Amino acid sequence: RDVQGQLGEDRVRVSWKFFPLDQVNAPPDAEFPIWDLPSDRRSRGRDSLHAAAAARRQSPAAFDKFHAALLTLKHEEGEDHGRRETLDQAAARAGLDRERFDADLADRSLLLEIRDDYLLARNELGVFGTPTFVFADEQSAYLQLMPPPPPDEAVALWDDFVRLVGRTPSLREIKRPRKPE
Repeated sequence: RDVQGQLGEDRVRVSWKFFPLDQVNAPPDAEFPIWDLPSDRRSRGRDSLHAAAAARRQSPAAFDKFHAALLTLKHEEGEDHGRRETLDQAAARAGLDRERFDADLADRSLLLEIRDDYLLARNELGVFGTPTFVFADEQSAYLQLMPPPPPDEAVALWDDFVRLVGRTPSLREIKRPRKPE
């Protein structure tokens, strides 16, 4: 977000896609894919992505605000991103139309968007985790940063990342080991 805000959409265009990690990590013999789970079976990924799809139905800006609020609740405040109370908090912070949000959460057809995004990412792009960036030339790369860089360093890091991915198609993985705490 910092990079797109600083460089503008003419240089960086973000098109968010749903990629449920609990589907990636499901056992091969799972009874249902998460988008087909009965409503009474909880799935943090399905529930949070369903809520994000409901926010996106209101507008792209509503989705962006909801997404930012949910990430803050999860990563900075330690909330469970799949709990209905957390999703309601994110919706309130994003200023969503709550009546419409609730109605869209009841619409299971939104789960098909999650399925379609997942199948595209997995079967056509080889995505295995988030966040994965797919560039205009269809090269892609996974990059995880925790915590995110400060805004004044974000553009330089982005430019370095894009250059490295673009000029080194043979690069498969860079991973920094973490010492046990």
